[in-house]
Amino acid sequence: MAQILLHGNLHVTIFEGQALSTGRASAGAPKFIRKFVEGIEDTVGVGKGASKLYATIDLEKARVGRTRMLSNEAVNPRWYESFHIYCAHLAADVIFTVKADNAIGAALIGRAYLPVHELLDGEEIDRWLEVCDNDRQPIGESKIHVKLQYFDITKDRNWARGVRSAKYPGVPYTFFSQRQGCNVRLYQDAHVPDNFIPKIPLADGKNYEPHRCWEDIFDAITNAQHLIYITGWSVNTTITLIRDTNRPKPGGDVTLGELLKRKASEGVRVLMLVWDDRTSVGLLKRDGLMATHDEDTANFFRDTEVNCVLCPRNPDDSGSIVQDLQISTMFTHHQKIVVVDSEMPNQGSEQRRIVSFVGGIDLCDGRYDTQYHSLFRTLDTVHHDDFHQPNFATASITKGGPREPWHDIHSRLEGPIAWDVLYNFEQRWRKQGGKDVLVQIRDLADIIIPPSPVMFPEDRDAWNVQLFRSIDGGAAFGFPDAPEDAARAGLVSGKDQIIDRSIQDAYINAIRRAKNFIYIENQYFLGSSYGWKADDIKPEDIGALHVIPKELSLKIVSKIEAGEPFTVYVVVPMWPEGMPESASVQAILDWQRRTMEMMYTDITQALQAKGIEANPKDYLTFFCLGNREVKQEGEYEPQEQPEPDTDYIRAHEARRFMIYVHTKMMIVDDEYIIIGSANINQRSMDGARDSEIAMGAFQPYHLATRQPARGQIHGFRMALWYEHLGMLDDLFQHPESPECIQRVNKIAEKYWDIYSSDDLEQDLPGHLLSYPIGVTSEGVVTELPGMEFFPDTRARILGAKSDYLPPILTT
Repeated sequence: MAQILLHGNLHVTIFEGQALSTGRASAGAPKFIRKFVEGIEDTVGVGKGASKLYATIDLEKARVGRTRMLSNEAVNPRWYESFHIYCAHLAADVIFTVKADNAIGAALIGRAYLPVHELLDGEEIDRWLEVCDNDRQPIGESKIHVKLQYFDITKDRNWARGVRSAKYPGVPYTFFSQRQGCNVRLYQDAHVPDNFIPKIPLADGKNYEPHRCWEDIFDAITNAQHLIYITGWSVNTTITLIRDTNRPKPGGDVTLGELLKRKASEGVRVLMLVWDDRTSVGLLKRDGLMATHDEDTANFFRDTEVNCVLCPRNPDDSGSIVQDLQISTMFTHHQKIVVVDSEMPNQGSEQRRIVSFVGGIDLCDGRYDTQYHSLFRTLDTVHHDDFHQPNFATASITKGGPREPWHDIHSRLEGPIAWDVLYNFEQRWRKQGGKDVLVQIRDLADIIIPPSPVMFPEDRDAWNVQLFRSIDGGAAFGFPDAPEDAARAGLVSGKDQIIDRSIQDAYINAIRRAKNFIYIENQYFLGSSYGWKADDIKPEDIGALHVIPKELSLKIVSKIEAGEPFTVYVVVPMWPEGMPESASVQAILDWQRRTMEMMYTDITQALQAKGIEANPKDYLTFFCLGNREVKQEGEYEPQEQPEPDTDYIRAHEARRFMIYVHTKMMIVDDEYIIIGSANINQRSMDGARDSEIAMGAFQPYHLATRQPARGQIHGFRMALWYEHLGMLDDLFQHPESPECIQRVNKIAEKYWDIYSSDDLEQDLPGHLLSYPIGVTSEGVVTELPGMEFFPDTRARILGAKSDYLPPILTT
């Protein structure tokens, strides 16, 4: 049967099974083998009764839902679970698979099929489906009772219409609802020097004013009186937050570790949840594979009044031993949050309110940077004791630059939304913090004001904000056990855990609402592997199933078909941090290429169908960031030289390096923004892998309704473009226009030519580089002529498939 595009929402309920055959591991084997195996099973106690039944939902070979496991209901299991599925899939059938899970592994009982064409009219289908064997022959009387209803994207009244109204209720089916009357500060990089940002006009006669992340976090910690809660992938006690000599602060030279110890000794409750990198103990080096310094941090706070807990990424208790090992060694706690009590804006008030910070910046080494992203010129000042260069095996400050510059984005949240971040911390602490030392906020009810708006409804600077997560019951306390309760709380059921995967939902909803353009900065960009070409891989084995890249390409295709302009800009690092030639980095670049190629194939096919001759990069374009500096007099002189014939010496002599894009941000139509810790990969979007947190926000008085939005989000994007391009242009006010994307592409190509050139005559005038790939008229991603490797390396730009690293590690 022909495959049909399902793009929209699919609501599915799996009620129950009937007369399902034995859930034994031997089911489906020839009779004489089955009898033999069943004898062994019964002897060792893994036969009848030990099986747990579960059902999965697939669109062709893409898994889109699974029930919990039921024990002791081997013949007539009753699940009664509902699923809200975002589809962007080609499929001929919706496939329901019933499996039995036992000590040996999962055994297939059978599959039921519902043809996709039956769903297209949008009517509800409530039916018992026959459960079939591998030849699609019914297995006895086995049946499964399901209900489905499909809502096509064209019937969605929010499709391509933006936020539309201040009454927009937020992303549906999520754990946290949207909060009103909030205040938000947006941060580009850890610090912004005085007078860096030019005049950027906003609505209401205002100009954009930048904020300074680490200064605000320093002030928040310094002024806290009751609580300081921190979670991090890494927290380094030796860093200082204040480094700009033009903006000194009293006590600004204190290290983060000493500052937190001092606050704890003053009676402030300081609680820290730092990811326990299981590779950083025992025989492996103390920094671990990820160089998080987690052991150092724990040792620093040992026997102090700071409660610092190293928490592994523990699975739920119900997985297999193999799965538990997999999760605790492969996946991370990735949330980066700070929660404090803060003074009220009106002077003299004794009352306090909760303020939270959420985003991509960890409080650790290598993160402090400004928009100049210098490679060599800060090595005797702010980066002398914070030299970060993990891409060369032997890099050190004594051998000199280039350091790896760091580009990142963060936010500060006030109002009811800040309490949601606090609640997330409390859930995590109750699960993994050990001692019950959380501040009992209700005991401070006369001091800390309860969740309430911090902006008046008529205030034109007010924000509506919603919190999203990727997390499961292994990392958060208090998730309901019953699937119906979980569904009501905006959670989804996994095979053996309850999952919050609302960050992916937030991205999908924002992309679907987009009218004119989308601007993304992210450390990774891979996914929708079910849509990759099956040339030298089996896409169903990859498991990077989140739909974000496919949603983006389908959005562009819909705009091409409608004859409307639409552009997607994506900024990623040149390569994921690490040795660029290593198998893991090359594997990730290979997945990235396959993702790009899937998207460009969709776009070129749509252009051909409309008879349009156009460059696909006018609709979707990828960039990276880099810097190149001529040598200046009085520069830091290293005592040694990098080793000969290494990437290090080549980059040192060419005086260039990538600026590491660690951001996790998306801006839609200058009216809606998502900022958080989640990358665009399966690890971050899955919910049962890395734990993540993000916020989605808009200003009700600055929506792109009749004219373009000109609130804080617009100002923030323009400030980012100024940082990356080294200039502003009136065209940048309209990113959807062909003139704008062509102008940006032209500048980025020019900057790439300067970056990759053998000659160096001047500093790179801006940092935005065209990602060095070609795209054919068929959408195939190719090398540029003479550009197989990144400059100064032997690392392939298009990556290379790894035959021994399992995809679960690199997706």
